[in-house]
Amino acid sequence: MDKDRILGNYMGSAAYLMWGFLALYWKLIIQVPANEILAHRIIWSLGFIVAILLYKKDWKWISIILRKPRYMLLYLASALMVSANWFTYIWAVNNGHTVDASLGYFINPLFSVFLGVIFLHEKLNRPEKIAVALALLGVIFLTIYYRSLPWVAIVLAITFGLYGLIKKQGPLDGIQSLGLETAIIFLPTLYYLFHLESSSQASFLHSSLLTNILLICSGIVTATPLLLFGQAARKIPLSSLGFLQYLAPTFQFLLGIFVFREQFQLPKLIGFSIIWTALIIFSIARFSRHVKIA
Repeated sequence: MDKDRILGNYMGSAAYLMWGFLALYWKLIIQVPANEILAHRIIWSLGFIVAILLYKKDWKWISIILRKPRYMLLYLASALMVSANWFTYIWAVNNGHTVDASLGYFINPLFSVFLGVIFLHEKLNRPEKIAVALALLGVIFLTIYYRSLPWVAIVLAITFGLYGLIKKQGPLDGIQSLGLETAIIFLPTLYYLFHLESSSQASFLHSSLLTNILLICSGIVTATPLLLFGQAARKIPLSSLGFLQYLAPTFQFLLGIFVFREQFQLPKLIGFSIIWTALIIFSIARFSRHVKIA
């Protein structure tokens, strides 16, 4: 294995491990409402990304966006999707639904395949069709048993799946697109934070020093795994990256069960097991397809 591939595997693993353990970070600021955490995540992410772009002197992409207003609408849509995804995940972790959140990211690869079939006219082989059907069966089982949709998982899967689909249509790489997405919603976000401050509802600068630092650093913990992921995607095959993506929900699940002590009853185990079986079938099918292509 060449050095680039080894480095790519390390970077990909680091990115997904960071995403997997991000729940611990949000738990440290559980006293801050999810909407305020989201606002700070957007503001400080933009600041961190601008610093990186200044260092790299990477601004040529702006002219590409300005020449085609369609791209601005595209990245507005992706900004809304990623904001909804971030808010739902933060809310889920800080309200005892980390296990449900992990389910959303387990489902996400299969939902992304479904989107590919609908919008990009991609073809599925029989094992992949079985995997998608099994995942749907698992969701239906959980819905019937609990008499309500596993909405946290569904919202996370849908928003992240659509986010990936939208970004595929644009010309920017990960750090550029995140910079544009956060810039698009910067002003309304900043206005919201000023509103919280003026109405004496803000936690920032009115909490402990640690809380203030963690809110500021939310931009770094947001952008760093994305940078690692972007580099890994250029160095290792898609099939390897697809395998690594299961690290994040696996560690989210383990944190929910063993660290946060969330309930995991037998019916939920059955529903998860159906979906895990679907993922195993899907992963084997995708790996076999890439081997044949190679």
